[in-house]
Amino acid sequence: MKRSVHPKKEVEKAIQHAECQGWRIKVGGGHAWGQMYCPFNDQECRCGAFCIASIWSTPKNPEAHARSIRRVVDNCAQQQTRQRAQPIGD
Repeated sequence: MKRSVHPKKEVEKAIQHAECQGWRIKVGGGHAWGQMYCPFNDQECRCGAFCIASIWSTPKNPEAHARSIRRVVDNCAQQQTRQRAQPIGD
């Protein structure tokens, strides 16, 4: 089933970046627009928080919220480990 589009285009692009890296997006729940879940679900990653991040529906600064989403995805410990292990040219 296709998820709904985030109302802020900057945040939507960051969500698409997360999806391209394998992150799962769950729309709805509480005060957030949704949550994103790391594909690795590793206890070592992000101090045992299992790489779960909230996506706000109406952030005060959409650009900053989009950057923080990208930062969570790009700083995932398992993602970085796998990227370092890839041989050059792949």
